Amino acid sequence: MKNRLKVLRAERDWTQARLANELEVSRQTINAIEKGKFDPSLPLAFKAARLFGLSIEEIFQDGAG
Repeated sequence: MKNRLKVLRAERDWTQARLANELEVSRQTINAIEKGKFDPSLPLAFKAARLFGLSIEEIFQDGAG
């Protein structure tokens, strides 16, 4: 799954650790999601969308998109 987490995080000058803290997950989870090795759960995707004030679709896109 493609995502814009790294870009959104960089725009705020946040480290992976800061984003992980905001989303209540580990830094390793953020790293894996950013690299496309792990797809977030739906609740985590909603939490990220709320944090950044965007829709889930604006952050995460499936591979077909």
